[in-house]
Amino acid sequence: MNDNQYSFLNDIHNIEFLYKKYKENPNSVEPSWCAFFYGFDFHEKMNKLSTNNKTINVPVISNNTSNIEFLVYNLIQSYRKIGHLFTKTNPIQKRKTHLPSLDLKNFGLSEQELDISFEAGKLIGIGKNTLKNIIQHLKSIYCNSIGIEYMYISDTKKIEWIENWFRKEKFEFSKKKKKFFLKKLNEAVTFENFIHTKFVGKKRFSIEGNESILPALEEMIDYTSNKYMTEYFIVGMSHRGRLNILSNFFKKKYSHIFSEFQEKEYKEKYFSGDVKYHLGFTKIRKTYSGKYIKISLVPNPSHLESVNSIVEGLTRSKIDIDYNQNSNSEKIVPILIHGDASLSGQGIVYEMIQLSKLKGYKTGGTIHIVINNQIGFTTNITEGRSSHYCTDIAKVILSPVLHINADDIESVIRAIHFAVDFRMYYHEDIFIDLLGYRKYGHNEGDEPRFTQPSLYKVISKHINSYNLYKEKLEKEGVINSIEIQKMEKKYEKILNIGFDESKTIKWNIINSFLEEEWKNFPSKTNEIFKKVNTQFSIERLMDISNKIFTLPTDKIFFKKTKFIFQQRLEMIKKKLVDWSMAELLSYGTLLDEGFNIRLSGEDVIRGTFSQRHTIVKTENEEDIFLLNHIRIGQGKMQVYNSPLSEYGVLGFEYGYAMLSPYTLTLWEAQFGDFGNGGQIIIDQYISSGEDKWKIKNGIVMLLPHGYEGQGPEHSSARIERYLQLCANNNLFLVNCTTPANFYHLLRRQMKLNFRKPLIIFTPKSLLRHPKCISKMDELSEGKFQEILDDTSIIDINKVTRLIFCSGKIYYDLLKKKESIKDEKTSIIRIEQIYPLKNKKIIELFNKYKNKKRVFWVQEEPENMGLWSFIFRKIGNSLSFNLIAPSENSSTSTGSYIDFLKIQNKILEKAFL
Repeated sequence: MNDNQYSFLNDIHNIEFLYKKYKENPNSVEPSWCAFFYGFDFHEKMNKLSTNNKTINVPVISNNTSNIEFLVYNLIQSYRKIGHLFTKTNPIQKRKTHLPSLDLKNFGLSEQELDISFEAGKLIGIGKNTLKNIIQHLKSIYCNSIGIEYMYISDTKKIEWIENWFRKEKFEFSKKKKKFFLKKLNEAVTFENFIHTKFVGKKRFSIEGNESILPALEEMIDYTSNKYMTEYFIVGMSHRGRLNILSNFFKKKYSHIFSEFQEKEYKEKYFSGDVKYHLGFTKIRKTYSGKYIKISLVPNPSHLESVNSIVEGLTRSKIDIDYNQNSNSEKIVPILIHGDASLSGQGIVYEMIQLSKLKGYKTGGTIHIVINNQIGFTTNITEGRSSHYCTDIAKVILSPVLHINADDIESVIRAIHFAVDFRMYYHEDIFIDLLGYRKYGHNEGDEPRFTQPSLYKVISKHINSYNLYKEKLEKEGVINSIEIQKMEKKYEKILNIGFDESKTIKWNIINSFLEEEWKNFPSKTNEIFKKVNTQFSIERLMDISNKIFTLPTDKIFFKKTKFIFQQRLEMIKKKLVDWSMAELLSYGTLLDEGFNIRLSGEDVIRGTFSQRHTIVKTENEEDIFLLNHIRIGQGKMQVYNSPLSEYGVLGFEYGYAMLSPYTLTLWEAQFGDFGNGGQIIIDQYISSGEDKWKIKNGIVMLLPHGYEGQGPEHSSARIERYLQLCANNNLFLVNCTTPANFYHLLRRQMKLNFRKPLIIFTPKSLLRHPKCISKMDELSEGKFQEILDDTSIIDINKVTRLIFCSGKIYYDLLKKKESIKDEKTSIIRIEQIYPLKNKKIIELFNKYKNKKRVFWVQEEPENMGLWSFIFRKIGNSLSFNLIAPSENSSTSTGSYIDFLKIQNKILEKAFL
């Protein structure tokens, strides 16, 4: 017997003292005693002993049976803690042997005590009962087709809630409901067999081996919409079983799916589209009970778990817009369907788990379902993870986990009920681990017996869940063979009709996703250069300025905070704004016009460079959010410091923007190169989501960029990488150099009648540069300018040198030009890099008739920055000479002295 396991029993003689401590403060005693005292009804178990005419309450510990009570209690606790290790949850393999086992001898008990009744039975809801009945009850709950992990949870009330839930009588389903489950299993199996026959060798990523996910999802929407009046379910999943769920759960037409298997061209030639098992879908459909609900399956690339962040962002957006920012709303439920290998292997899972309880990112709890194949592509569990379970990530946030035999349909349904009830009661994440198998290889063209011959010998002989449940229901007399044949033939007929219809479809189409939310915004617009009015009256602008830059006089603030705001008010009096003021005024004016704003990222509230101060702290740390008090009825702004996450948070904000076209959604990287951490979201969603899936999105990325000698990681936002992603007007890429242009750019993002992602390379040193200042009338009367000509030139006939550049290098060039009193050089700034205004550049090129030399100047190495893009776009039309540091594998030097030498060399060359 493991003595450490029973160490808490060493305190048995101090039980009265411990009980008093527990009554005063449950957390003051060791957790095992805490659970013991909480579980027992001590008022029923106390004997009144009279000593010197005094009555003292103590537990009964005077006889042998009483002492054994504690051993029985420990047995109960072990079933709760490790019972999941001794379950029947694996349909195809024997479980590993775990020691110590739950044998009586390991607890100081024997068969001699089986017929003795113990008070401990009250702990599990069966009253004082024999040890035999206690064990039988424990096995039925903890060691059957469901394994429950929950004893690591620190909240004893939550533990009690979970235990009480599982003490309920075993679920009894009506015959009609059981037939419905069988019908869904038949659909799951027959659909796969139909495709396997009709489209031999085609990839479909079969659901076979985990068919129970289909009735599970059906029961989830039915139970949740009935009991909790849920209206909307947002689902994220990778490609395993996706086509089956699209057809049999989301009700996508079979003919459309079969047509996609026939590899037809898309009707809309200006969309690239995607493979069929990545596409999204939105549907309003009826549940089993007749309720109408909305369900969305979010498009997902092959980066399997990347969709998690999109689903959570979408859900939060819906909560904020339609459910009054109530993140505990029962009206909407996010569902994430994972693969076992990806859940345990991909870091974004951890990032999203850490977001789940944070104020700015919570969505009221996510229901996680793992389609557990017990294998990766060809990788065994022992090679794929170090943790015992693929779901061990759940323990980070103390979420309960249910491990279920996917072949036991009614246990799966019971787990669904628990998951829904837990999510709705606690508004926290819950995990369901469906242990099944994968009938074929990773895809249907793959041969799994190359790497898992023994496993697939077992799988080839295993009876599928449909046939197992069919046999069970026939034995129960729920259904007979005639009804079964009728059901099977009816569904086969439906599939054949869909197949015949698919032959008549000429073109494939990309199904609409969130069409209703985006009906007022066109796709693939050619109006990318269309001018929009971003002006705002000077009177209202001054009024907003005074409101958002004036600190309350009845609050005490840090002296540097007061100084910053005093400076801002002084600049406003002079009708001048710096970069951060222009940013805040763009937000203020948009809020005034009724738009909402959401800004998140690492340290965005204050700003990485202490420039923003959207929310100001008083000395007693009260938050003052002046932007949300401009006027009654204005839009609302949310600003959240995020965890140190790029992948997860950027995906979340992209998902948020996907459902909120009237909200300016911004994500800021601490430094521009930190965007690398979110590269999958940038590549697979932001740059290509519209082209692949018809997704419209107006997310704004703020990426600090510019060479100030801060080393490789804090200089370049890798502009060249983003330019490689640009085509067919899919993105806006901008590198502003004036506060006014930044102001109009942010306003333009919401004033356009379409939405495109906007990537802004923002400055660092320019935040406080004395020349990076704009006049208020440039904000009130100006507009966004894609290209800025040199307005300092008095006589263009004197200009013999043209310098084209973009971003912060302009101010270095300007300083050099002024220091040498050069009147022959014109410096032209490219503010909007993509889409590039080629014609405007050529016009400026031709404007200066006496030019002799034309340069493109950049501070990034020759193989980075804008040069390759500029040369590709207009190199054949214009004769440029490049001035840039030599090509390099690193973005910049780590030495400040070297940086100054390189920068000075650039400037010297530019004015030779």
